[in-house]
Amino acid sequence: MQGDNYEIVVINDSIKSPRKELRGSLAGADITINYGSPAVNGRELYGGLVPYGKVWRTGANEAVRITTSAPLKFGKEGKTVPAGSYGLFTIPADRDNWTIIFNKEADQWGAYDYSEAADVARVTTTSRTEDDFSERMDFTLSDDGVELHWGDLVIPVQVMAATSE
Repeated sequence: MQGDNYEIVVINDSIKSPRKELRGSLAGADITINYGSPAVNGRELYGGLVPYGKVWRTGANEAVRITTSAPLKFGKEGKTVPAGSYGLFTIPADRDNWTIIFNKEADQWGAYDYSEAADVARVTTTSRTEDDFSERMDFTLSDDGVELHWGDLVIPVQVMAATSE
């Protein structure tokens, strides 16, 4: 899969939820997102497999790892995340309202050892429904941010350059 400013490569397809990596650029930074890409397989996703009100690893197997080459501001709150690698977790309050978490522990299995004390930033976003159904969970880059696609939902996160003021 490929967009104007990114590509997605499968780095391990020998497992049930293939490990993928998005590589691209956005807001003046190189971004890499490494994630497990589970399939819907007819399951109830939101409020079922992805429980409301709980930290979710956001994918399958290892937690999502996001790496940026420069500091970036995320979300409508404009929270600055320094250059580096982070674990990316989510908490869906419900189908529409999501918290996106950037955690210092970049390499974790699932969310079993997740610690809020290691959070670098939390931002909120609102999902939108898409007509195009995404059987596998994937990340993409849009003109103004990162998007998670799975089932009939897209969870967008605004990304901006973190400029010194």
